[in-house]
Amino acid sequence: GADFAYTVDGEAPGKLDWGTFSAAQFGLDIQGVNVHPAVAKGQMINAIQVGIDFHNQLPEHDRPENTDGREGFFHLMNFDGTVDSAHMDYIIRDFERDGLERRKNLVKDIVKKMNDEFGTERIKLKMWDQYYNMADELEKHMEIVDLARDAYKAEGLTVNEDPVRGGTDGSQLTYMGLPCPNLFAGEENMHGRYEYTVLESMWKAVDVLRKINQLNVERNKK
Repeated sequence: GADFAYTVDGEAPGKLDWGTFSAAQFGLDIQGVNVHPAVAKGQMINAIQVGIDFHNQLPEHDRPENTDGREGFFHLMNFDGTVDSAHMDYIIRDFERDGLERRKNLVKDIVKKMNDEFGTERIKLKMWDQYYNMADELEKHMEIVDLARDAYKAEGLTVNEDPVRGGTDGSQLTYMGLPCPNLFAGEENMHGRYEYTVLESMWKAVDVLRKINQLNVERNKK
């Protein structure tokens, strides 16, 4: 029943997230043909090599380690396999919905082309959307973002609104009808081996939340 909300799951003090990637995920199951390598010519289909061949047809630049800013990517997260069978898991990220669709269609086209060359469905694709750029919806509710901006400034913070190269729970909540930007929580090296949180930053996040409440009450009285 709330009109809006904020998640508190961001980076250093001053970070205000109201734009995110749009995201999809897909998995590939690859069926090979395993025969003794001594008589493999014209018979063996190495599922590992098929996976490598698929991966090499994706844009070489469009990987997390090569991109920043508003650049999207394909990210291979898992690759398990033998000659007989292999499985690959990917995520796709793009700030634009049509860009996400183009990337999804590229994957589908590569799979179709390779299966056509094999003459059978040797690669099985399963793909689904995960979340969308919440900026597309929050642009209709910028007074919520302005409220957070004013609270940051009142607490002496410099506002950093660079789009987050990831997603937040607010991405899902926003598209469920609850506009929900994301505030900082002092997280550093997120999802890395050396992730940590600064206690003073967490205290500052609490100060910001109190200021948001105060400013919202004052605005509603006007």
